[in-house]
Amino acid sequence: MKKTLAIILALVLVSALFVGCGAEKAPEETPAPENAAPETAANETEENSAAPAEGLEVIKVGASSAPHGVILEQVKPVLAEAGYDLEIVIFDDYILPNTALNDGELDANYFQHTPYLNSFNASNNMELVAVEPVHYEPFGIYGKGISALTELKEGATILIPADDSNETRALLLLQQEGLIELPEGVTAEGSVTTLDIVNANGYDVQAIPADTVSAQLENSADGTIAVINGNYAIQAGLNVADALALEAADGDAALTYANVIACRKGDESSDKIQALVKALLTDDVKNFMDTEFNGAVKAVF
Repeated sequence: MKKTLAIILALVLVSALFVGCGAEKAPEETPAPENAAPETAANETEENSAAPAEGLEVIKVGASSAPHGVILEQVKPVLAEAGYDLEIVIFDDYILPNTALNDGELDANYFQHTPYLNSFNASNNMELVAVEPVHYEPFGIYGKGISALTELKEGATILIPADDSNETRALLLLQQEGLIELPEGVTAEGSVTTLDIVNANGYDVQAIPADTVSAQLENSADGTIAVINGNYAIQAGLNVADALALEAADGDAALTYANVIACRKGDESSDKIQALVKALLTDDVKNFMDTEFNGAVKAVF
């Protein structure tokens, strides 16, 4: 009997040990660094993580997913023949591609125009430089529940991107279409905000983050319109042919707002940056833009 009790007690103890191990608290995850970017859609990035081809020097370029990332994919074979492995890092906002470039995490980026770059440099004490203009994305006005600007009713909401240079550009487009009036002499290289509107003609012009405009339009009441950056319009599946208005092709916005290859000051003439520029400025890339984006992206070379 004593022997049987001893065996039972031993089994109970072993069972208790296994239960204790199973209930043991899992180790806590290592906390993210204080300066880590928050896990939001606006800050997520995608990186080509494939190991570089043997013997090729890496060129790491930050870009928005479309059209910039799509265009860069087309020049990978050309750069490989020139001895370079192009790694494309996709960003979903307009801030991280510049901070990553400034911090040395990228060799170049391709997502912005020179006025935005200059404004960003001034606001963040950086010295990034525009190397070469590549393409132009005409700003468009898109509507929710209306098919022409003549259907716009008094008091209608007009959404525009809020950052400095793009806000100016959007307001100029609204003025081009006679929807608002701005101070005399404002140009694409100037800087105006909604506060500078001389006459809004009864419309409610709201400046919001550029990457939210298309989503806000989708969730707005019928009769709302929005001025949307070309790349965000593409990402939202908007067709430039459906735009209620576009920037004039012969206006000064075309060259002023051409999207550029940017790098750190002093790297402009480096072999890898010049190889990247040479690969992009070709008839093949120009033809690809024309056929792939149906007028939403226009080469400027």
